[in-house]
Amino acid sequence: MKKTINYILTGLIVVGTLCLTGCKDFLKEEVFSQLAPENYLKTKEGLTSVLYETYAKAANMNSNNSIYVLGPQEFVTDILYQSGDNVEATIRNFREFNWDPTMDFLTQNWDSYYQCIRNANIIIENIPSSNLSATEKTVYEAEARFLRAVSYYKLYFFFGTVPLRTSSSQGLSLPRASEIELKQFIDTELKFALEKLPNPGAEVQKYRAHKAAAAGYLLKFYLNTKNWNEANTVSAQFLNSFKNYSLFPTYKDMFKVENKNNSEYIWVRPAFASSDRTTANSWSNVSFPDNFKSAPEIGLVFKSTWLNWPNEFRIYDKFYNTFEAGDKRKDLMITYYINTSDQRVELRGKDNIRSFKYWPDPNNVGAAHGNDIPEIRLADIFLSRAEALNEINGPGPEAIQLVNQVRARAGLVNLKLESITTKEAFRELILLERGHEFFNEGHRRMDLIRTGKFISDAQARGKNAQPFHLVFPIPQVVIDSDPVIQQNPNY
Repeated sequence: MKKTINYILTGLIVVGTLCLTGCKDFLKEEVFSQLAPENYLKTKEGLTSVLYETYAKAANMNSNNSIYVLGPQEFVTDILYQSGDNVEATIRNFREFNWDPTMDFLTQNWDSYYQCIRNANIIIENIPSSNLSATEKTVYEAEARFLRAVSYYKLYFFFGTVPLRTSSSQGLSLPRASEIELKQFIDTELKFALEKLPNPGAEVQKYRAHKAAAAGYLLKFYLNTKNWNEANTVSAQFLNSFKNYSLFPTYKDMFKVENKNNSEYIWVRPAFASSDRTTANSWSNVSFPDNFKSAPEIGLVFKSTWLNWPNEFRIYDKFYNTFEAGDKRKDLMITYYINTSDQRVELRGKDNIRSFKYWPDPNNVGAAHGNDIPEIRLADIFLSRAEALNEINGPGPEAIQLVNQVRARAGLVNLKLESITTKEAFRELILLERGHEFFNEGHRRMDLIRTGKFISDAQARGKNAQPFHLVFPIPQVVIDSDPVIQQNPNY
């Protein structure tokens, strides 16, 4: 324990500082006073500093989060691919299902979450002897357990089972937990957080955990483990308990930086326009086509301070063509643009459509934009509940109505119950709706896995997809560092 604490506190303690408004310093490095480790973690200052660092690691905000975090969830699907710059070779391997344990992007989705878990364990172990008030002790523990559970949730659906570290006193060598152990742990921790966290709006500071976030992750966990009855129960409780959330009226504007505090966002990965790109959203930098000047379709005109990187994200034509003609969600994608020579350049028909879901920040700082990245929003609760209801009882009035609420905002006509005759048909419609609603939010890979289409869809697109590709390989550096951790099969 002492060795671990010293590791955290030796030299400068790197922490993310949360704030009440603006939050420009969120996840920013700050120097805290040098106290003896055994005393530092007995103070509110010490525990808070480690808690903020735990939030930073849980957010996994690294130097290009749109590539490292969102990318692996969509490069392997029917939505998104990338070309250009020095990451192209790596991303091509993701796109073609030629993964191996030495590939880049894997460690970014391992290390950060285990650092979060390490910090959460330290907080939990030091709370009892700290000078926090009784109320603060309860909330800090709930926050730490929530962040730890979310980290395990993300590790599990990325790598499969992983070592379950619940204490800083565990040995350095630790084998992977069983499926039952890991799933039970995630379930128990999220339920504890749901009970003990404050209600949304009552949290001490913006971006800190609350009951709605815990309920949202619990629902997502049940959904992706196909525990339909529990997903039904939790989604119903969510909609009955948290009535302050509502669908943002205009889909196109929801993701703009000026609307980051909207009533639909339940839990986000915070982003800020600052010189420190580790706290930024980098999406728009990789969305501009060559020599971009303007996009008349969506009213976007290039600003001189924005960056146009050679690393370019492109939307497949086939995915774009699945949208209905009047779907307003297409208003965040462009099929042509005007270049700096005032020429019209067509993008459609070449798998070259561009998405500006994260509309460029007018107050960007270099490559850094301030658009929060939603992880859970109300539309996800609606469509998740509709899916659970369908899997239990097939198409029904409530499930159809939930889907129609989402479609109405997109400017689409209602689905009719009498025209959806089977559970399988409605499952397909919900999957299609989720693709249109959540493109570029990092949900597609898990949606395809859950509905049994991930491998078959990739094979139909000519990819080298095999059943073992349902999880990624554990990074080779992790395998090399601990011989008791066994690699996923066929890697």
